[in-house]
Amino acid sequence: MRNEILLITNYFPPEKGAASNRMSSLAEALGNDGFEVTVVCPLPNYPTGNVFQEYRGKIFTTENTSFGKIKRLWIWPSNSANKFVRLLSMISFSLSLILFFIFSKTPKKIFIQYSPVFVGFTAVCLGKLFSKKIILNVSDLWPLAGLEMGLLEKGAYYSLLQKMEKFCYKNANIIVGQSEEILQHISSYVGKPTFIYRNVPKFDPPLIKKIESSNEIKIVYAGLLGVAQGIFEICQRISFSENVSLHIYGAGPETEKILKLKKENIHFYGELGRDELHRELQNYDIAFIPLIKRIYGSVPSKIFEYTRLGLPVLYAAGGEGGEIVKKESLGWVVPVNNLKALQDFINTVSVTDLKLFPKEDVQRNSVSAFDFHKQFERFTTSIENI
Repeated sequence: MRNEILLITNYFPPEKGAASNRMSSLAEALGNDGFEVTVVCPLPNYPTGNVFQEYRGKIFTTENTSFGKIKRLWIWPSNSANKFVRLLSMISFSLSLILFFIFSKTPKKIFIQYSPVFVGFTAVCLGKLFSKKIILNVSDLWPLAGLEMGLLEKGAYYSLLQKMEKFCYKNANIIVGQSEEILQHISSYVGKPTFIYRNVPKFDPPLIKKIESSNEIKIVYAGLLGVAQGIFEICQRISFSENVSLHIYGAGPETEKILKLKKENIHFYGELGRDELHRELQNYDIAFIPLIKRIYGSVPSKIFEYTRLGLPVLYAAGGEGGEIVKKESLGWVVPVNNLKALQDFINTVSVTDLKLFPKEDVQRNSVSAFDFHKQFERFTTSIENI
């Protein structure tokens, strides 16, 4: 008899982003390993805050895939900056989850993507109520991350989120974390079995593309254009010399501001699909990974994705990610939100500096250090007997 497992996540393709890619890769790998997988997620709406065109007017859909089924539930979507509106959106999916558990037969094991807190909390409550074995996946330390980014303030609401967070940890059978810092934070609350599961991508590393020699150094950023990444502020405050250019791919709350910004050597291309983006990224020299604040527990998945393509990274996000970049010789590290240090790098970087981290070496180091299949095998062993 095949193993059955239910994956509950707030993000799943065709949505883009680290969480969506991670859950999709996990679902496919589980299916290939003999599991019968059911994914439960909202109707696609991230990051626009609107249900995607092909799903509009639907309350519930079921899709058959190579790994199992995807059940997409109703959500009242929103990407509003208003916290109350965003909360209502999360609660709407939580209500759909409750109805799903009441009226559906579900497997014994459930894998829950913890963030957002209300969705993770609802899923853990349902898992406990229906006597499930709970695998809790923690990719961000909410509400702490929200506090560090300035999105939340200490008070009654923050205390409520902390209680919900602790409840989730306490009632999980095993906790999966994307960084050592996350697992250290959790161990300060509960003594549960843990497993580190990096956001390692699954695609085959491409052959390194030969680029015509040039004195211009092309730096690329690809991803969410949000406040936490600070791309608009960087574009405003950093000057790019004649031989250095910044190329931006993505979408998010800062898109319109970036579009209106007219500045030398800054180019914006919008959003691309993942495969097309991977092909485009190979035309660049350095991949840029910034955050405006160091977020405890955060290790951007872009480290693993860019370097697998052979791109050395300019890492300016602080924390554990910087230690990984240094340890595995994947690129340059500048202090988080230190625009002077970033400007100094831009002013002094040269074609000669690129020889410090040749693309072939970066890709080799990345592939050697971060192996999806080995990590997945250890993961399935860890959940086998819970």
